[in-house]
Amino acid sequence: MQIKPTMSILYKTGFRLLTVVGIFTMLLVSACDDEFLNTEPLGSISSQATWGDGPLAEAFVFNVYTFLGRGGFDEQMLASLTDEALFTHPGRRIDIFNEGNEAPDNTAWTSGTYSYGNMYSAIRQANIALQELPTSTFTDDELRERLMGESHFLRAYYYHQLARFYGGVPLISTPYGLDEDYSIARSTWAETIDFILADLENAITMLEGKPTASGRASMLSAQALKARVLLYAASDEHDATKLQAASPTMSQYGNIELVAYTSGDQEQRWRDARDAARVVLDATNGYKLDLTAPVSAEEGTMNHISIYMGGGSAAPGVDAQASSELIFERAVASTYNEILFAMFNGPNGYHNWAGNTPIGALVDDFEMMDGTPFDWDNEDHAEAPYTDRDPRFYANFLYDGAPWKPRPADVAARDPYDEVQTGAYDSGNTNDSGETVYIPGLDTRESSVEDWNGSRTHYYSRKFSDPDPAVVDNTSNFNTLPWPFIRYTEVVLNYIEASLEVGAESEALDWLNRIRYRAGMPEITESGDDLVDRYRNERRIELAYEEHRYHDVRRWLIAEETQGRPLMGIDVTANLKEGQSAHDPYHYDTDVYNYIYEPTVVPEEDRMWDDKMFFRPIDRNEMNRNELLIQNPGY
Repeated sequence: MQIKPTMSILYKTGFRLLTVVGIFTMLLVSACDDEFLNTEPLGSISSQATWGDGPLAEAFVFNVYTFLGRGGFDEQMLASLTDEALFTHPGRRIDIFNEGNEAPDNTAWTSGTYSYGNMYSAIRQANIALQELPTSTFTDDELRERLMGESHFLRAYYYHQLARFYGGVPLISTPYGLDEDYSIARSTWAETIDFILADLENAITMLEGKPTASGRASMLSAQALKARVLLYAASDEHDATKLQAASPTMSQYGNIELVAYTSGDQEQRWRDARDAARVVLDATNGYKLDLTAPVSAEEGTMNHISIYMGGGSAAPGVDAQASSELIFERAVASTYNEILFAMFNGPNGYHNWAGNTPIGALVDDFEMMDGTPFDWDNEDHAEAPYTDRDPRFYANFLYDGAPWKPRPADVAARDPYDEVQTGAYDSGNTNDSGETVYIPGLDTRESSVEDWNGSRTHYYSRKFSDPDPAVVDNTSNFNTLPWPFIRYTEVVLNYIEASLEVGAESEALDWLNRIRYRAGMPEITESGDDLVDRYRNERRIELAYEEHRYHDVRRWLIAEETQGRPLMGIDVTANLKEGQSAHDPYHYDTDVYNYIYEPTVVPEEDRMWDDKMFFRPIDRNEMNRNELLIQNPGY
């Protein structure tokens, strides 16, 4: 099969000069590998010079990493295209997707970390490296092999991003030029997966025994990505019989081989996925997954705060050893000013932007401390919904009354208690009509700090926000938290899922309870479909906001159940108890106030599910440039 690029790839990348980082930056990078992703292209030099010098060749490959972008730390997150979050600010083209209106000539917001054109630009750069490195003339053979291994890994990673969103895609393995035919058909799903796996096998072989560095591909990260790719390949979404049975749109698609296997043994694919995950489990340990009983609730919360910080926080109590969870991460250095998760998503009463705010569907799926489901129909739960929840609840969310960092100096006098305020609070006064006057919380859209940028759901994400009081989110010019492309617990969960699919329930249950013990949660004992449901919820909780939910609900063919639900938030009202006086300034106090919690529909998006949403459309411009492309089903 001959493979060539689309025209957009050619226009975006250039041909005669190879863009690399400047010499000074390159030398700095060589001395400090953990900052290598933080380089900027500063100049261009000839191909001959690049591949005749080891550090310059390394700098070229470093530039291939830059297509990873911020990882998932975009201002607009994939979580807001799922039942995890709502993006607060209108006009960003997220509603086009969530309301089922995406089309080839009306594409919704797409991150550069998986957009069609950007991924092919990245793949072209990897292809240049893989073409030039075998005949490069620098003398460090170990470096040459390492760079080839990294390039194979990166090409596999970028193709896996395309496959996750689009299905089978054109496979391009050489950097073609302007004078060559750029029309190329999509490969089948099976061919695309085989291509990715071949790249990963090369990466595993070439990276074995090579030095490892934060943010750079390693043999272990290649093995972990292989396990993920095989898990996706085995899933029901990519089994043509099951996909077509679940979806009228897919059953009418004449090229189902582009998005699913049309032959082969699905159970064997699950066994392959399980075996691949087991290799990673046996190679390393992750973080605190060797426990035999639950830790305390306090330790469970701190364990997960530490995991989410990934060794990038100096906050008291945060364990830097939790960075052992990271298998492949977007490394961030304090000299590179771009990771602003807390500013993008934090409370507006801290001068933050409330971007991707948790919705009720996610908040409510966190269990009670005793392992039972949270239920608004349970009177005790409804009266105190933030009490005695799964310890991970407190590591993931900021909710009304949640303790948080000190307020900015200009707000501190209005909240000396440093508590999130997303409710309406009885002032102790009445208006001329005798009605109670309520004070809006500092973190609402009626705030006296900023009456914009407030959460519409009345929840905020805490998960990747640095709790270090010294990090003032809106005024600090950097955060140093890594983005977890792949972490150990994901691989454990992949192993559990594949084990359930092949009937190894005892093994699955053992590993699932290890995850729960680390969180301070009681073990589970279910079997059969009930165990599958508990596993899926555990995966949802553990990996929230990490770009898995979007794909998981499609893999499991349950997206219709999750995507089309009404958006829910919470209204919180505090009424003075009889004989009590209002606090001035207000602070959370159950001795003084009665709190009423009312789940409410958030009207900003009329979410729906259409079967075409299993896959993203290929943009009309791409289709026009390449007459051999076949569009995805339903578009």
